[in-house]
Amino acid sequence: MDIYVNFLPPTPHNIQMEASAEVNQRIARITAHLHPSNLQMEENSSLRAANCRAKGGAPGFKVAILGAAGGIGQPLAMLMKINPLVSVLHLYDVVNSPGVTADISHMDTGAVVRGFLGQPQLESALTGMDLVIIPAGVPRKPGMTRDDLFNINAGIVKTLCEGIAKCCPNAIVNLISNPVNSTVPIAAEVFKKSGTYDPKRLLGVTMLDVVRANTFVAEVLGLDPREVDVPVVGGHSGVTILPLLSQVKPPCTLTKEESEYLTNRIQNGGTEVVEAKAGAGSATLSMAYAAVKFADACLRGLRGDAGVVECAFVASQVTELPFFASKVRLGRTGAEEIYQLGPLNEYERVGLEKAKKELAGSIQKVGNFPQTIFRSPISWVELQQFN
Repeated sequence: MDIYVNFLPPTPHNIQMEASAEVNQRIARITAHLHPSNLQMEENSSLRAANCRAKGGAPGFKVAILGAAGGIGQPLAMLMKINPLVSVLHLYDVVNSPGVTADISHMDTGAVVRGFLGQPQLESALTGMDLVIIPAGVPRKPGMTRDDLFNINAGIVKTLCEGIAKCCPNAIVNLISNPVNSTVPIAAEVFKKSGTYDPKRLLGVTMLDVVRANTFVAEVLGLDPREVDVPVVGGHSGVTILPLLSQVKPPCTLTKEESEYLTNRIQNGGTEVVEAKAGAGSATLSMAYAAVKFADACLRGLRGDAGVVECAFVASQVTELPFFASKVRLGRTGAEEIYQLGPLNEYERVGLEKAKKELAGSIQKVGNFPQTIFRSPISWVELQQFN
């Protein structure tokens, strides 16, 4: 029995229509990456932002940067786009994030980049994230006191952490916003209030102190900085930064003068950069590098790599203080093990007492400003005036 199929050859018109449809699909896909809010979000849309991926997108983790258009945020975003462990990169800020997103998205690496602008898009930026990095905040400007800076950044951190608690409560949080010695306790209170607090997942980033310590010690010893490992404990400002030079790897012997010189330089590294930039900025590039180095360690921990150990400012029982920076082992749930300080020499023991006294005041500051920190969320308009 013969079967006849009625076959109509493709016409130039049909081919053109199919090609045009494919082009439109591609354009919609690109638009979804750069401007999720512009995408048609109806239920029948096959290109909803949540489902949209670039062809060839690499497997990996979803990372959000809150404050991606700032001095730290922009180089941080660029370096995270390069990281092969990142599959989706969300860039959020209250200003300029579309431009940063468009710029970063042109890099031919595996991560898909999406931009989010303003507080109304914060929840979209955070939903489904595995790691959230927060460099958001403002530097101290002329006429502002340190309490002014604390009040502003405390409100910013509070608002962002409320979003995290709602949209991705199981994410690892890397908090960079200064003053870290106070903003980490603030974030902890926000998460406690929401019922989502997991101390293992809240990590204050002190990696810049370690990066500086490795660099400065290597200069003195005549070594490659990549071969040097200096534990830095305490906090993330001034005398709270305590490099344990007696525990440097590879083992070395430093004179008292060398120890004092190195400790002072590590503690005042930020001032060194500010003065060198002559009022044109602060340590944004080295901070971005340090933040990416720490974020990469967190991602390797999430992946299940063994032996990932870095210093971080975390909820701790290493001292009598509720928060303290020391070595932690990173894993699938964050800081899975917190290490003791180990043997200290006399110079370090004296430095530890100074660090704890100063750090106690920074932590206590959180309790002294409840009317500022725990008021209603800081508005998008309020944030814009500081950018």
